[in-house]
Amino acid sequence: SEKGRSRLAGRWLVSAAPARRALLYGALSLALASCAGRQASPGGPGGLGGPGRANAQLPAGSEMQRLYRAMGLVAGTGTISFVSSVSFLSAPTRDSTLLLVALSLPSRALGFAREGDRYVANYVARLEIRNGGVIVREVEGTETVRVPTFRETTRSDESIIWQQFLRLAPGRYSLSISIRDEAGIRSASDEVTIEVPRLPAGALGSPIAVYEAIPRQSSDSLPRILARPRSTVTFGVDSILPVYVEASGEGAPERVRTQLLGEGDVVLWDSTSELPLRGTTRSSTIAIPVARMGVGITTLEITSPGRADTVRSKVLVSLGDDLPISSFEEVVSYLRYFTTPDRLKTLRESTPANRAAVWAEFLKSTDPVPATAEHEGLRDYFQRIRTANQRYRDDAQGGWLSDRGAAYVGLGDPDNIYDSGLNDPSARVRQQVWEYSELRLQLVFLDQSGFGRWRLNPQGMADLQNAIRRKLAGFP
Repeated sequence: SEKGRSRLAGRWLVSAAPARRALLYGALSLALASCAGRQASPGGPGGLGGPGRANAQLPAGSEMQRLYRAMGLVAGTGTISFVSSVSFLSAPTRDSTLLLVALSLPSRALGFAREGDRYVANYVARLEIRNGGVIVREVEGTETVRVPTFRETTRSDESIIWQQFLRLAPGRYSLSISIRDEAGIRSASDEVTIEVPRLPAGALGSPIAVYEAIPRQSSDSLPRILARPRSTVTFGVDSILPVYVEASGEGAPERVRTQLLGEGDVVLWDSTSELPLRGTTRSSTIAIPVARMGVGITTLEITSPGRADTVRSKVLVSLGDDLPISSFEEVVSYLRYFTTPDRLKTLRESTPANRAAVWAEFLKSTDPVPATAEHEGLRDYFQRIRTANQRYRDDAQGGWLSDRGAAYVGLGDPDNIYDSGLNDPSARVRQQVWEYSELRLQLVFLDQSGFGRWRLNPQGMADLQNAIRRKLAGFP
C-alpha cells in the first residue's frame, strides 16, 4: 500500500503510525489502504451523498452524539465517544475517488498509565468498507498517545485525531468504524452507508473543516491535512473555522462563492474566495467567521460561479461538549439566568431573516469588556452552567436546572453554606442554607429523601427568582 506522512504543529494529540511512535503534539499518519477480498454480511440501506444510518433507528447515546449524527457525521455507540467524518476529493483517475476518513476522541476516553515522566495510552482503530457482501478495504492500527501531564489525560475536547486516506470506485458502500482502548474494556463502533461520488475533472471536492492544511500540487499526491472531524467550533473560544476547498484538473474554478445558510436557507454570510493554482490543483483554506454563524448547526454551501457545481456540509457552533445546543431557540432557553426578560423576548421573537443582526446587537449590548474579542460575560456564564452540571447532577437530569444549580448559575457562589448533615449525619432530613450577603438573601434547601435531591420550598423559589431579577436589573 502507498503511504504518506506529514507533521503539522498544533494543540492536538494525534497518534503516529506504529513504525514511528514519537509523541507528537500534532503529528499524524496518513495511509492509502490496500485492497482485500473476503466475504462479509451485507449492510443495510442508507441515504445518498454522505453517511446514512445502516439502521433507521438511532442507537441510544448522548445528546452530543445525536447532534453529530444530525450533521451527517459518524458517532460511535459504546463507552468511547468518538466522532468521524467522511470527505471526498479527486483521485488521479476518474474511475476512483479519494476518501478522507477522520476520527476524533477525547483523551479522557482512554486509560493512561505512567511511563517515566509521561503518560501513555494505546488504542486500536479499525475501518471496514464493504460493497454488498465483499470487504473491499480494511485498515487496522494500534496507536500510541503520549502526553506530558496528567491534566492532558482528562481533556474532553477533540484532542486525539486518527485519519486515513483511501481510494474507492464511485458507488454505495457500507462503512464500519470501531475503536478500542487497549488498557481496558472500553470500546465503540458505528456503521453507516456512504455514497462515493464520481468527481469529474475540475469538480469541487468536499469542503473539509481543518485545523491546518498544506495543499497538494496534483491529484496523484495527498494533501497534508489535519482534519477537524467534528466540524465544530466553540463559542467564545474560536473566532474562525478554517475550511479546505479544492478542485483538480482541467476546468477547475478560479474562485468559489461561500455562503452560510441558517434556518430556511437564510443567508447569514456571503463571500467570494480565490482558488490559487498549485500545479494542476486549485485550492484554498477559507476562514469562516464564527460570529456570523450563531450558536447551533449551520449549513456551509460552496459553489462555482456560472456552474452547477455545489458542495455542502454542516458546521456547528457549540457552547462546549457538555452543552448540546443545536438551535437558536435552545440558546435563548439557556440564557434565562443571563439577561433580562425583555432582551430574551427580543431574541425569541426575531425572525430567521434578522436573527444574525439581533444576535450581534445582543452580544454588543451585553459584552462587559467591548475592547476584547471575547465575550467575557457569556464565557463566565456558560462556565457556571458547566460547573453546575458537574456539582449538582444528582439534583436533576441537568444540574443547572436543579434548584441549587439555578441559584449558582443565576447568583454565583454563596458567601456561606451551612449544611446540617455535617453536624448530624444520621438526620432523616438534611438542610443546606446558602447566604448571599450583598443580596440580603438566605436560601434554605431541603433533602427530604436522603438521596441528595435538594429542593427549595415555594417561598424560597420565589425569593430566588426575585433575587435573580434584581441582579439582572443591576441593583441588589
